Amino acid sequence: MSQGTIRQGGVGELLLSGVLDYRSGPQLREDGRRLIAGSAVGELVLDCAAVDKSSSVGLALLLALLRDARAAGKRLSVRRLPADMQGIARVSGLQELLGLEH
Repeated sequence: MSQGTIRQGGVGELLLSGVLDYRSGPQLREDGRRLIAGSAVGELVLDCAAVDKSSSVGLALLLALLRDARAAGKRLSVRRLPADMQGIARVSGLQELLGLEH
């Protein structure tokens, strides 16, 4: 499994990948905040298809990035959330906040 990364994809697209845990979370948060703040577009999509594994830290990261986007006056939507993260979101009651179907 690879260390977690977040990077710019296409215009308005952020790509999250690797392992999301207590080791990778703080750096991912900072990198994501910088990418969001530096984006010239107001609508961003965070693609999570390449996430290999996530603890609850991954869900906390998504919530923090949503707050960062809101603070920057931008909208962030999440797509292709892996099943393990969807399960954590479901148990936590956060599907609607993350834009996931029930």
